[in-house]
Amino acid sequence: MADRTATIPPAHAGNAERSTPGNGAARPPSSAVAASRPLDRRGRLGDTGLAMDDMTPTLLHGVPPKVKAPKAYGDRLHRLQVELVKLQRAIVKQDLRVCVLIEGRDAAGKDGMIRRIVRHMAPRVVKSVALGKPTETERHQWYFQRYAAHLPTSSEMVLFNRSWYNRGVVEPVMGFCSPAQADAFLEDAPKFEAMIQRGGLKLFKYWIEVSREEQAKRLERRRQDPLRQWKISPVDDAAQAHYDAFTRARDRMLAATDHPHGRWLIVNGNNKKAARLNLIADLLSRLTYPEKDDDALSVDPTVVMPYRA
Repeated sequence: MADRTATIPPAHAGNAERSTPGNGAARPPSSAVAASRPLDRRGRLGDTGLAMDDMTPTLLHGVPPKVKAPKAYGDRLHRLQVELVKLQRAIVKQDLRVCVLIEGRDAAGKDGMIRRIVRHMAPRVVKSVALGKPTETERHQWYFQRYAAHLPTSSEMVLFNRSWYNRGVVEPVMGFCSPAQADAFLEDAPKFEAMIQRGGLKLFKYWIEVSREEQAKRLERRRQDPLRQWKISPVDDAAQAHYDAFTRARDRMLAATDHPHGRWLIVNGNNKKAARLNLIADLLSRLTYPEKDDDALSVDPTVVMPYRA
């Protein structure tokens, strides 16, 4: 069967992306050059001159139109949160280890997504991890080391609010890693993910995508709303200014790191409520637990879709 690729936004004219410094010597933001270099068929930076449509049967085009607000959102969310509590019981009783990566653009709704997932779950069982800038010691460690320290142990679920994939998108665009480090990451990430799953860990990877226009609206809302201003950072300006560079880095990262031990699931985040309901339902549908209410777990294929079907 021909490989099909999820429909997510293309590069538009513009220049930049977000930042969370990672390991490696810092370089000026102008090194967004790295993200614009040609890619080889494994998604690595190179001089092959291949475009993304040479790498996949379908060129990654724009995110689907903004979906309508879900009816009875509160009722549906409550029903899904009941399912999450059932899952939590199974995680404890069956000694499961579940790891969920919530990735995506700035203002894609990652924080709100995780809050809705963990709201009624025990913090000793279900944990959220959002790592900041690496320390000087961490900068000189194996890149995956500080993330590996937070992987779930027996009877735990961990949600990463951004993860080791900072090196796949943010760091190359913002110049926080060298092209060689970015290339090495794309080679190593699938191996790392295969390794951590040998002991039974279950890994799920979600990328939440929003359009340039929707992102701009949300960033402006942050600036205007006193209750949201704690989220403001210099990264906000970069997210819009370097939107195209982030798109290229995203495409390269998805192509190189979608593999049998770690498939990417793309979420249309243009409507936050629809994204929350469908991501949660999709996650639950992929796990087995007692008293599962399958009727509550319908997923809109225009909101959550595999990167490769």
